[in-house]
Amino acid sequence: MTKEQEFLAYLKEISLLNEAVGLAEWDSQTGMPEKGSSYRAEMSSYLSGLAFDKATNETMANFIAFFEENPEELSDFGKDVYNKTKENYDLNNNIPVASFQEYMKLLSNAHSTWVKSREAKDYSVFKETLEKIIKMTKEFIPLWKKQEATNYDVLLNQYEPGMTTEILDDVFSQVKEGIMSIRKEIEEKGQVPRTDFVHYNVPIKVQEEFVTTVIKRLGYDFSRGRLDNTVHPFMLDLNRNDARITTRWMENDFSVATFGTIHEAGHGMYEQNIDAKYDYTPLAGGTSMGIHESQSLFNEIIIGGSQAFWQKQYPLLQSLSGDTFKEINAETFYNGLKETKSSLIRIESDSLTYPLHIIIRYEIEKMIFNDEIELENLPQIWNDKYEEYLGIRPENDLEGILQDVHWSGGSFGYFPSYALGYMYAAQLHHAMNQEINVEDILASDDYSPIREWLTKNIHQYGSSRKPNQLIMDATGEALNPEYLINYMRGLYFNVYGIK
Repeated sequence: MTKEQEFLAYLKEISLLNEAVGLAEWDSQTGMPEKGSSYRAEMSSYLSGLAFDKATNETMANFIAFFEENPEELSDFGKDVYNKTKENYDLNNNIPVASFQEYMKLLSNAHSTWVKSREAKDYSVFKETLEKIIKMTKEFIPLWKKQEATNYDVLLNQYEPGMTTEILDDVFSQVKEGIMSIRKEIEEKGQVPRTDFVHYNVPIKVQEEFVTTVIKRLGYDFSRGRLDNTVHPFMLDLNRNDARITTRWMENDFSVATFGTIHEAGHGMYEQNIDAKYDYTPLAGGTSMGIHESQSLFNEIIIGGSQAFWQKQYPLLQSLSGDTFKEINAETFYNGLKETKSSLIRIESDSLTYPLHIIIRYEIEKMIFNDEIELENLPQIWNDKYEEYLGIRPENDLEGILQDVHWSGGSFGYFPSYALGYMYAAQLHHAMNQEINVEDILASDDYSPIREWLTKNIHQYGSSRKPNQLIMDATGEALNPEYLINYMRGLYFNVYGIK
């Protein structure tokens, strides 16, 4: 066995441990008995600790040192894998294994505490756990920090390499200004669409059959995935042949599961179409959360926002739901789906106001990690920002600060990825239209050209290319928020009859 083969075999051991951890965590959020949470936390933290140790221990250090001195021992593929492995090693090798295990145990228990806090609609139930997570994260930041300007920049780079608060402050300012301008014009000139039918009762079995058919048509492969129920929807990528998705069903609002499942299927399709050569290496998953969100939001916002798409899919929903929508024509249905109005819940918000929800979270996270606020004031700050940005105020913590699962998982710096994903998706859509007519394809019975374009330009590369390189290669330019603003303006002016 060559040194490179030894290295790849060692990385496979780490990958297998991480897969076991992922499977345990998927189970904890989809079917594990409530009282099993403490036992599961012990198991998950132990296995996570083993994987973390292997990724940072003396054996790994020896591999890093050997290939640093003998790069000729690596193939071109091996060099790509080595570079990513070293990047991860340099990030984490200063963190003690015992601290990492303690952190993972805290996170594993935090999810059940967050669920209890939601049930009570009371932030105080979760407050102490959240404070511990933030405290430990702050302890890790100096160990992670390289050249980043601020503490929050350190966290951003965990999810979007190369991203900074300086860049985000600029693009978010443009996005916010653009959205506010569109909303103002809609308020002054728009004709509000009919929406009552969105809340017609649609049995969960009907919804499930509908969305399952739709995401199959989009390209999600159920032979390499599955759909389950959870409190907060997510996708779990165990490997490219096991990319699982979850959703949340509401009988009186079919759009929640419909768009939520289409969104998660976009994540799953990304993982399912990564090149097999990256299996069991650090290059096997998506390159960043911003790029990952671009794929889920391309499904949800670009495809799900297409009138041609719904002209094809609405008859299926009508046939499955009997007479429920018999008096609602296709245009009324589409316009109602794309209504825009202020809402308190991020995952239930419309595609125009959604970025404002992300900007609120971004601003709060910056304040937390740049030590600008007291943690006990978080609900008040959250509520004040919703009133300022969206003109509405949460009445309780469930529809306020407890609505997202991310903080219970320690995912600080993740939220900006959603807005980046929006911008990337719109930019990719523009580039795709230079080669294929997206609306014509969505009006057809074969959506495969869209999936194939995304696989060619994004999916296949896994983590072997950085997000800025992928976007530059796919679109010919760096991140440009104007594509999102222009897309939203065209979509909503059409829906609201503004010429």
